[in-house]
Amino acid sequence: MTMATVTTPVRPSAATAAAIALDQAHVAHNYHPLPVVVEHAEGVWVTDVERRRLLDCLAAYSAVNFGHRHPRLVAAAKAQLDRVTLTSRAFHSAPLAPFCEALADLAGKQMVLPMNTGAEAVESGIKVARRWGEQVKGVEPGRAQIIVAGGNFHGRTTTIVGFSDDPDAREGFGPFTPGFVRVPFGDAQAVEAAITADTVAVLLEPVQGEAGVIIPPEDYLPRLREVTRREGVLLVVDEIQSGLGRTGATFQCDNACVVPDLYLLGKALGGGIVPVSAVVGDRDVLGVLTPGSHGSTFGGNPLAAAVGHEVVRMLQTGAYQAMARERGEQLAAGLHRLLGRGATAVRCIGLWAGIDVEPSVGTARQVCERLLELGVLAKDTHGQTVRLAPPLVISEAEVDHLLGAVETALG
Repeated sequence: MTMATVTTPVRPSAATAAAIALDQAHVAHNYHPLPVVVEHAEGVWVTDVERRRLLDCLAAYSAVNFGHRHPRLVAAAKAQLDRVTLTSRAFHSAPLAPFCEALADLAGKQMVLPMNTGAEAVESGIKVARRWGEQVKGVEPGRAQIIVAGGNFHGRTTTIVGFSDDPDAREGFGPFTPGFVRVPFGDAQAVEAAITADTVAVLLEPVQGEAGVIIPPEDYLPRLREVTRREGVLLVVDEIQSGLGRTGATFQCDNACVVPDLYLLGKALGGGIVPVSAVVGDRDVLGVLTPGSHGSTFGGNPLAAAVGHEVVRMLQTGAYQAMARERGEQLAAGLHRLLGRGATAVRCIGLWAGIDVEPSVGTARQVCERLLELGVLAKDTHGQTVRLAPPLVISEAEVDHLLGAVETALG
């Protein structure tokens, strides 16, 4: 394991401090960023205002799976910028249908509902499930229930935080939307017990990213698929972080040999260039939407469709999924050697890892600050967990560099 060298001063320079002060004065304080100001990025590396090169091991929470400014994605965006960027869905646009056809084919489905952000995809999936419940399953109006998992993170809109159990996300934002039943994550029996005649869907992440890369038992998704199919309930899987190559497969559902009724996608679908999200399913589910029942001015805009289509083309090769598997095995092996040496637990799937930090070492935030000093960008969650999600194009040597920095930061 290659030891990383210190490349970042403990105290921010005048340029960094000035930029942070401006941020704090004029940007709402809904985030607590690390003290670094990024000015340029390419591949797996970013450069800050002090001209320091830093290894990006967060990839914008998996939105930059293909690396910063991937040439194919930048070229697709530039080409579309010279044509048309926005028409609204009041008219057809040339790039939209080919993008939706390709994405549906990638997922083995028939239809795509294009949206913008991940939270918007989740909200859209909820609406689809409820209307399907009334029109197809026959649930009485206003009685539809959706089963969700404890520890979930599906976004921060009012409906979504209403079924979260994270106090930071919930406090002060009520009253909340009814119709959700929360059960423990990873417990298929609890899901089965919670199903009633009014249940229209089970909504979950196949791996809980924000919770700390929590990986359920291997039989969890297959059992849920069997139960939901038997009970006439939709299985709606949020692959916004886990999907599009991150876990070594196109979707984490592929690793479990499960096909849900609806995929919720986002983040990497926009290639780190534009916000793109989607709900992907078959006509017997997505077909419940009719003109006027749902919409988005920017959803499926020509620029987003052009970039998203290029993302799909790249994933169709299987190369990026293979990169995540190979480099993920290297990352997992190196991190597991740190158990008992500052790490109390390691969870790794593909190029995605959660490291629980021994309290005597410090908080996860403090470890991330040390990693910054070592030239690596990572992010903490839930106090004692460091998350790693580098771009899938990271090299073997760069993974070694990351592992050396983590070892030093935990030491």
